[in-house]
Amino acid sequence: MAPMEQPSSNPSYTYLLAARLLSLVLILLLIYTLQSILVPLLFSMLFAITLFPLAKRLEKWKVPRVASSIIAVIIAIIVVSGLIYLIINQVLNIGKNGEDLVNKFRGILETILNWANARFGITQNMVSDKFHEFTNNALSNAATYVQTAFSSIGGMLASVVLVPLFVFFMLYYRDFFREFFFKAFRTSGKEKVNQVLNSIYKVIQSYLVGLLTVMGIIAILNTIGLIAMGIHYAWFFGILAALLMLIPYIGIAIGSLLPALFAIATKDNAWYAIGVIVWFQVVQFLEANFITPNIVGSKVSINPIMAIVGLLLGGMLFGLAGLILALPMVAILKVLFDAMPSQSHFGFLIGEPEKHHLRGESAFHKLKKLVLKKKGSKDDSGKP
Repeated sequence: MAPMEQPSSNPSYTYLLAARLLSLVLILLLIYTLQSILVPLLFSMLFAITLFPLAKRLEKWKVPRVASSIIAVIIAIIVVSGLIYLIINQVLNIGKNGEDLVNKFRGILETILNWANARFGITQNMVSDKFHEFTNNALSNAATYVQTAFSSIGGMLASVVLVPLFVFFMLYYRDFFREFFFKAFRTSGKEKVNQVLNSIYKVIQSYLVGLLTVMGIIAILNTIGLIAMGIHYAWFFGILAALLMLIPYIGIAIGSLLPALFAIATKDNAWYAIGVIVWFQVVQFLEANFITPNIVGSKVSINPIMAIVGLLLGGMLFGLAGLILALPMVAILKVLFDAMPSQSHFGFLIGEPEKHHLRGESAFHKLKKLVLKKKGSKDDSGKP
């Protein structure tokens, strides 16, 4: 029997693999180059999917599509503007006591420096030298920082104008865009294309609606804990930590540090800060193991490794916006891969493992048992 030919020994396979890798690199480079256009478009798509049930409900009440689309966009603008106003207003209120907070932090810093000097021999001059070195490096790159900041502000202002327009047209021309996909993938058949588009819509909507619901519950739980500990501005810190859940995995951790630092600055006992961090970790445990699984369910099933890879790649391509967009985009890729038989293995890789993969009952373990069984029977048959 001839030995099985290894794929790597086939020149055509090597060229095909190299072409695919090169295409992937070029696609990522193109995405990075067009981020100023793609980021508003992607956020608009998420907003449009979220607002579609509202627009559909208004149309059932005999509201014309153009009016229902405008009303949905206006409601979204009011909600987002209200959240931004709440955050800015609370930050300004906290800033009124800024001098007291600075003095409190200065005293805490001196205590830490005295402890470090007594324990490790780290003097205040050493810390001051390091701080001056960091400051000089920052000032030397100030022009770059200012230029980046202004470019970011310009991009944000452009998005503020573009996103509502994109959302309106996505809602108003939704049937037109669906017809485009029918024409673009004519060989796949309208039913198949329609099924894939509906799957993408259901996955993204379940993720977004579920995320908003979970954020509301987390905001209430965070606030209850902060009120119980007597932390000022409990509603602000509770809502802010919930909003930071838009950044998966690390958002709620960042959200717990802010009220902890505020507790250190406003309370006479450090146990309040520890209590804040412990409570937020308890809330995060409840969210990960009970709240999210029961609300979102298994409709958005992405394994943690692929989710983290998606976050890293999204952050590398689009920065903070990429961290927010990462999981919805990975979910869309999974739907597309599952719909293509030639790429279904990638959809399997992105998805969450089934229970039999974690109990030693996967196809690999069955194959291993079969090989061992055949080997054992062969050894028995070879005995004299």
